[in-house]
Amino acid sequence: MKKVLLILACGIATQLSYAQATPKWADKAKKAVFSIVTYDKDNKIKNTGNGFYINENGTALSDYTLFEGAERAVIINADSKELPVLRILGANSMYDIVKFNTEADKKTIALKSASQPASVGETVYLLPYSTQKAATCQTGTVTKVDTIGDKAYYYTLAMTTNEKTVSCPIMNANGEVLGLIQKNASDEAKESYAIGATYGASLSITALSLNDMSLNKIGIKKGLPETEDQALVYLFMASSQQNQNEYITTLNDFLEQYPNSADGYIRRATTYMGFSDDEHNALADADLKKALEVTTNKSETQYNIAKLIYSYIISLGDKKPYGDWSYDKALSIIHDAMQADNQPIYTQLEGDILFAMKKYPEAYAAYEKVNQSSIASAATFYSAAKTKQLIEGTDMNEVIALMDSAVARFTKPYTSEAAPYFYERAEIKAQTGKYREAVIDYDTFYDAIGGRVTAAFYLQREQAEIQCKMYQQAINDINKAVEMTPEDVAMWVEKGSVHLRVGQHNEAIEALEKAISLDPKAAAAYRMLGYCQIQLKKNKEACANFAKAKELGDEVVDGLIQKYCK
Repeated sequence: MKKVLLILACGIATQLSYAQATPKWADKAKKAVFSIVTYDKDNKIKNTGNGFYINENGTALSDYTLFEGAERAVIINADSKELPVLRILGANSMYDIVKFNTEADKKTIALKSASQPASVGETVYLLPYSTQKAATCQTGTVTKVDTIGDKAYYYTLAMTTNEKTVSCPIMNANGEVLGLIQKNASDEAKESYAIGATYGASLSITALSLNDMSLNKIGIKKGLPETEDQALVYLFMASSQQNQNEYITTLNDFLEQYPNSADGYIRRATTYMGFSDDEHNALADADLKKALEVTTNKSETQYNIAKLIYSYIISLGDKKPYGDWSYDKALSIIHDAMQADNQPIYTQLEGDILFAMKKYPEAYAAYEKVNQSSIASAATFYSAAKTKQLIEGTDMNEVIALMDSAVARFTKPYTSEAAPYFYERAEIKAQTGKYREAVIDYDTFYDAIGGRVTAAFYLQREQAEIQCKMYQQAINDINKAVEMTPEDVAMWVEKGSVHLRVGQHNEAIEALEKAISLDPKAAAAYRMLGYCQIQLKKNKEACANFAKAKELGDEVVDGLIQKYCK
C-alpha cells in the first residue's frame, strides 16, 4: 500500500511540474514557432534553425547567422507545412537577429510582444519548435535586463540551452514573447541570453539599406521601406547599384506595395525604355498610361512623361522611334500640362523640345519667359543665348548680353560651377573679334577649375592672345600645349607659327622641323619652314621646302614661290 501511495505521489508531482513548466497558452503559442532551412547559391542546404511569427501577416524573427550567405530559405511550421521566405525586412549582425516575412498562411498564429520588459527574478518559458500535439516548455529565471535602445532589451537568463533552441521564443507567464534565445558558448553553460523581440520587430529597411553590409550578405530579396517617400529614395539609390533586371524586380515589388504611385510607373517605364527594344517599349508605354490613370497630380505626371519621351527621342539618333513617340507627342503632352498649371519648369521643357525640333524662334520665346520667372538661372540664360545664336540675323551682342546675365548669377571667388559659362562667353567673344575680353574669360575659366585644362584649351587661348598681340602669353600657352601633346603635329606647326609671327626664326625652324619629323607629309610645315629660311637669307633651302609644300598640295605656297623662287 505504501508503495502504491509513493507511486501516486510521484505521478502527481510530475503532473504538477509539467503544469508549472507548460502553461495553458503553450499549446496554441507553439504553432507560431517553426523550423527554418536555408540554402546556398547551389541550392544546397546551408543551415537549419528556428524562428517565430510576430504578426499574422507572416512577419517573423530568427538569428542572422542562420541567413548569412543564404540565397533562399523556407520555413516548416508546426503543421509540417513548408512556406518560402519571401523578403528580408531588417537585420543586425551584431545582435544576431533578422526580421523577414514568409508566404502568408490562413492559419498563421503569431506571438504577441510583451508590453513590459521582464524583471529580474521573473520566471520565463522557452517555447521550442515542435510538431507534437502537446507543447512542453523549459523554464528559467531572468538574472539581468540590459536596455539596448528605445523599448529594446537584452536578457541574461538562468537557463541551460543548446543549439536546437537558438531563436526559439522566451515567453512570460501571460504568454507574451519577450525575446529569442541566442547561441550559447557551450551547451553546458548555466546562463543563456535572449535578444528582445521588440528590438527585432523594430528592424526595418530604410532608404540607406542598400549599403548595409549585414543585409548585403544575405542573398534573399529584401523588402522596401514602409513609407512611400522612403521607398522612392530607396528606388533612386537602387537605380545606380542594381542591373536592369534586378532593378525591374525592385520596381515590381515597389508597385505591388504602392500600386497607386505614378512615380513608380514612370520609373519602371524609364527602365523598360533602357532595354531599347519594342517589347520593353510596349511595357513602358503601358506604364506611362497607367501613371496617368493613378496620378493625383496630372500636370506633374504629364511633365514627367513629356520629359521622358523627349529624352528618348534625343538619344535615338537616326533610329526609328517606337509607336507614336516623337517630339510632337512630347510637345503636345507638355502643352496639356501647361494649360492646367503653367509652371516655369514646364515652359523650360517646352523650350527644350522646340530647340530639339530646330524651331529656334519659338524655343527662344519659351526661354525668355523662363528668364522672367522665379526659376531663372545661369543655365536658363545660357539656353536662351545658344538659341538666340542660331536664329538667322541675330546681333551677337545680344547673345553676349544673355551670357552676361548667365555669369552674373555667380559671385567671386568663382568655382567650377561657374567655369563653363565663362568658357562659353569667351568662345562667343572670340568669334565676334572681342579677343582681349575673350582672353579675360578664358583666364577666369582657368582659375575657376584650378588650372585643370587640356592642351586644346591652351591652343584656344593662344589663338585669342595672338589676335590681340599678347605674344608672350601666346608663346607660354602653345609651349604648354606642346608639352602636354608632344606627338601632335598640329601643335608643333602652331608653335612654329607663333615664333614666326614674333620674329623668333630659329625657334620657329626648330618647331617646324619637329612637326616634319612627326609627319613628313605636313605641307604647311614645309611652307612655313621655307618662309623662316627666307628671313634668314637661305633662299635655296626655302625654295626647296616651298616646292615640297606644293607637291603635298599646299594651296597657299604659290604666292611665295612666285615672289622668292623666280
